[in-house]
Amino acid sequence: MTTVYLGLGSNLGTRPRNLSAARRRLREKGVRILRQSHVIETEPWGVADQPKFLNQVVEGEWEGSPRQLLRAAKAVEREGGRRAAKRWGPRAIDVDILLFGTQRVKEQDLVIPHPLIAARRFVLDSLGELGVKPGARS
Repeated sequence: MTTVYLGLGSNLGTRPRNLSAARRRLREKGVRILRQSHVIETEPWGVADQPKFLNQVVEGEWEGSPRQLLRAAKAVEREGGRRAAKRWGPRAIDVDILLFGTQRVKEQDLVIPHPLIAARRFVLDSLGELGVKPGARS
């Protein structure tokens, strides 16, 4: 089992329900959620002209590969109503793989650690709440 950290976000529909449904779907797909940060409301990042987000980070255990977790995360997004749209635009649910144990992955469609961790204060704060300092990981 690998300890993973996932970032969840929603700015369309009933945002708290979207986050709750995403956590449930992640569990159904094999993520054993151990802990979760508080849910915080944040300004949109990347595209400013859209509703505010609710965000949180969950810590979980995953038995498969990073690629399998990406497939599970994308399935959770689809099942939660996410549709292909403008990058950083509004979405019912977003699931980002932030950290996957100590592994580093650099592929066209999958980069771990997530390349924008340091640029997003809410991610750093939420990871910090869970006792994780991304720069301190080996």
